[in-house]
Amino acid sequence: MDFNKIRKVCRVVRIVVGLALIVTGVITGINWFYLGVLPLIAGIANFCPLCIFSKKCDLPQETE
Repeated sequence: MDFNKIRKVCRVVRIVVGLALIVTGVITGINWFYLGVLPLIAGIANFCPLCIFSKKCDLPQETE
């Protein structure tokens, strides 16, 4: 299983979801959709804030 591919897909999904939420907020005028900035920043920075608490997002360390 290639974890780098999974991480790249997850990053793209975060960016797309963030942009979709922001666009929905602009179109509808509902301010709650501007929270899409959070997944957008997480996708751009390649950092998941939930990983700090869940420890499930950590990639396995390669051993040689």
